[in-house]
Amino acid sequence: MPDASDVEGLTVGQVSARLGVTVRALHHWDEIGLARPSLRTAAGYRLYTAGDLERLHRIVVYREIGLGLDRIQAVLDDSTADVPGALRAQRTQVAERIERLQQLSAGLDRMIEAHERGLLLTVEPQAAIFGPQWNPDWPAQARRRYGDTAQWQQYAERSASRGPEEWQAVTDAMADLDRALGDAMDAGVMPGSPEANQLVERHREVFASYFPLTRQMQVCLGRTFETDPGFAAHYDGIRTGLAAWFRRIVDASARTHGIDPEAAAWQ
Repeated sequence: MPDASDVEGLTVGQVSARLGVTVRALHHWDEIGLARPSLRTAAGYRLYTAGDLERLHRIVVYREIGLGLDRIQAVLDDSTADVPGALRAQRTQVAERIERLQQLSAGLDRMIEAHERGLLLTVEPQAAIFGPQWNPDWPAQARRRYGDTAQWQQYAERSASRGPEEWQAVTDAMADLDRALGDAMDAGVMPGSPEANQLVERHREVFASYFPLTRQMQVCLGRTFETDPGFAAHYDGIRTGLAAWFRRIVDASARTHGIDPEAAAWQ
């Protein structure tokens, strides 16, 4: 290596500051032969010439557009390398990455909106899917009441990925369950029976469309269905006494799993 006693050059630290590259990276590139300083001082310090700096500029540019170090070395050192072809291939990869990032950005926007609104449907499709009794203010009310809970977060994450068709499927599943509950009560299905317990399990599965429902939480929900005027009106509108009957079958099922309904908590 030429001696730099009579030739000016840039030290590793100076090149690092000029190019915004870490000293560690420069040392690594030196070790692998990607960019070696052409000069050394009498004291053994590395010095980069103007030609070295030009090579480093190209390395930085190629690295910023995503080329790997092996590919950069081939582009710089192989006289037969198809540089435009390599850059076009990288441009294609960059375009694909941009598209993925745009999709990710759109998904994040939907997730944020779902956390803030709960339901990403305009008023018209809400009425068409959930029926004439639906109040479009209910999601905002739920957000104010439950927005700081884990269940709201889980609900929002499910909501973010749903459009009208997915919400229609959820609504249809709930309606089918309501009819099955009414029919079972009419048929005299007893709490604690296999048929009743099967309906309780089906309720947990269907309700998981909103958020995961533990058995203790289901007991609390059954209690709410019976005592809350809005929920009681819904279930008793299907069959008179259905809200109370549903609570009984949930409590009986809970007991078979070692849960005391009177002590059940939302957990």
